[in-house]
Amino acid sequence: MPDPTLPLRAAQEIALAHGITPDRCVILQNSSTLVVRLTETLVARVVQDREGPRQGTEWFARENAIAQHLTEHGAPVIPLHPDLPPGPHEHLGYPLNFWQFVTQVEAEPEPAEIGRTLHRCHAIMREFPQPLPALAIVRESLEILQDRMLFPPRQQQMLMDHLRRALHTLEPTTQQALHGDAHLGNLMNTTRGLLWTDWEDTFAGPVEWDIASVIWNAQVLEEDQAKVSQILAGYSEAGGQVNAALLESCMTARAAVMTAWYPLLYPEPNEERRRRLALRLAWLEERSAAGA
Repeated sequence: MPDPTLPLRAAQEIALAHGITPDRCVILQNSSTLVVRLTETLVARVVQDREGPRQGTEWFARENAIAQHLTEHGAPVIPLHPDLPPGPHEHLGYPLNFWQFVTQVEAEPEPAEIGRTLHRCHAIMREFPQPLPALAIVRESLEILQDRMLFPPRQQQMLMDHLRRALHTLEPTTQQALHGDAHLGNLMNTTRGLLWTDWEDTFAGPVEWDIASVIWNAQVLEEDQAKVSQILAGYSEAGGQVNAALLESCMTARAAVMTAWYPLLYPEPNEERRRRLALRLAWLEERSAAGA
């Protein structure tokens, strides 16, 4: 677990510089990113990873821009904090931004509402005025595998093949601004309802990418087809349209991306993470053998 002392100081000093006095230090997450509550309403998010493939504030700048757009148009998202400039900020060598604190509730999200809230975000993001890099996470993942040997050679090649095939398939599709990493860990059930968060991976691509991201674990790891069907039904009932063949391509591409990042995000995985990685690799091997 990283030592949060210096990143915490960076967040506190930025808050003080804008007239906000931190009155608490409640660490909500301490991994590659530090998430800490500094006041009743203020949460800081600080990137602690100084050796990963993402350095600087380019990704944060896109996250802030899309989060502002979504907030201004009433999307179901955790908003940036209104009492600080949106940034992104950089202090003591750490990129950081600031968000409003929301109160999480323990109840499991209703699957159909997951689909409805995702469609609401997609509808608002469709009007996002700034250009975003196309299929950025797919390209970035391929670059990572080209630069670093993270898996045995045969598996490394299989992952790169899947990512190249994904670019070939997804580049000609209708694209718009996306969440980019729309798994259920980035959706909070709160006293304000279901709210999406963590927009760092936002890029331009087909909506099927986000849908694949939100159903992947339920469909493949948990084999919970009822949950998947309800999420898809909620998305459709809200007005969304899903191309089934494109969704299948995005399922494979999403798995390849998640797998490529695994050794970077979890350099010392526990038993459950090792199990999940093995399942993803086996699933991708099957897809590769089938030519999918």
